Amino acid sequence: MPRAYLCDFDGTVSPSDIGAALIRRFAPDHEDERRTLLARWLDGGIGHRELTERECEPVAVGPEQALEFTRGFRLDPHFEPFAREALGRGDAVMIVSEGFDFYIRDQLERAGLGALPRAANGARFEGGRLVPEFPHGAEGCGRCGNCKAQHVRRYRALGFHTVLVGDGFSDRCGARAADDVFARGALLPWCRGEGIRARAFDDFRDVADLARRIAVAARPA
Repeated sequence: MPRAYLCDFDGTVSPSDIGAALIRRFAPDHEDERRTLLARWLDGGIGHRELTERECEPVAVGPEQALEFTRGFRLDPHFEPFAREALGRGDAVMIVSEGFDFYIRDQLERAGLGALPRAANGARFEGGRLVPEFPHGAEGCGRCGNCKAQHVRRYRALGFHTVLVGDGFSDRCGARAADDVFARGALLPWCRGEGIRARAFDDFRDVADLARRIAVAARPA
């Protein structure tokens, strides 16, 4: 059975959380409010969609300035070879993100991976403001902007063994739905606390090695 690797972007494919850095950079006087919102999200008081909407309210930035800032970040250098090797085996690789598509698309295209499927939140720049949009919000849990479980379920329905690769709390819905989880950061202890089996990784060199060993073990004798 082929595998579908559904990969979080911010903090995973990109070692940095580009979306969070963007909000901090262009709403620098609202850190106390942001910390309060994050605490409410972590304890379940609000969903990620509401978190994103409210974090973006004070952000003052235009599209060129935003893209210039996000281009100061890079992908994990091991992600591109991992993706090409996985695709070469007949597996699938998709980006599933609660970040914004404009910088994800740009980062992937600059790495030569523009054809990878992706699902992320949209960003409309209007009157010097960043207005979030949620094109993938309808099929999920109702609290996420882009619920990752919906993408896991879609790949499973297509006949794939699903693997969620992530690092944080926005990956929880996807981790619950996936057949396997590769985790680091806050996602790893959360999975263990929930009784979800997760393989630890440091970077995509580890993910590639794990995927390769799984593929070898799955070959007919």
